[in-house]
Amino acid sequence: MISYHEHNARQRGEEILPRLLEGESCAVVTDAGMPCISDPGEEIVKLCAEHGIEVVTVPGPTAAMSALAVSGLDTKRFCFEGFLSVTKRIRREHLEQLKPLPQTLIFYEAPHKLKNTLADLLEILGDRRISLCRELTKVHEEVIRGTVSEMIGFYNEHEPRGEYVLIVEGAKEKKDSEYTLEQAVMLAEELKGKGMKPSEACREAARRTGFGKSEIYGVLVGRRDLQSKG
Repeated sequence: MISYHEHNARQRGEEILPRLLEGESCAVVTDAGMPCISDPGEEIVKLCAEHGIEVVTVPGPTAAMSALAVSGLDTKRFCFEGFLSVTKRIRREHLEQLKPLPQTLIFYEAPHKLKNTLADLLEILGDRRISLCRELTKVHEEVIRGTVSEMIGFYNEHEPRGEYVLIVEGAKEKKDSEYTLEQAVMLAEELKGKGMKPSEACREAARRTGFGKSEIYGVLVGRRDLQSKG
């Protein structure tokens, strides 16, 4: 038994990590609550994720909490969103609403919808860190961590199987030096002038500036309409 709490997490982590790397096993237990959810155990999971050490979860109250506990992402503040709509418009509107939230986002997803959902996440939320968890507490349990674009590449080569829990990094705080919407629209116009289709130009401008593609596209189309009327 090794005490591991808020005030000694860094020191204990430096002691535990070498033992794990040498092949020992370690279990995180708490005297109350779910381990690693708003709990110092979050830090040891992050340490394991950074060093490629497998982390598994025992059955918990819900798949969402079990997946969050082993995600390696922030567990202090999170937002559970369940399944996204199968209707593309509603799904994208939902993601647009979630885009500015700093909380870690949790989704459930079926294997046949995973690729489309990842594509929408990349386009609307940007290339954030993500943890994909499937078959939790079962024999084929799997946790894959990376960025959204890396997951798209992975599942272009591997067929999704089983029900997934997606743990997505929250929005980073915007700095004063970041783009304004006007600058994002100007960038889209510049890209369009270089031969990109309007939708592609807006998608690229959104990726670079952090604004939603629909925000940029709406202004761009509005200007085009005004010009045609003038």
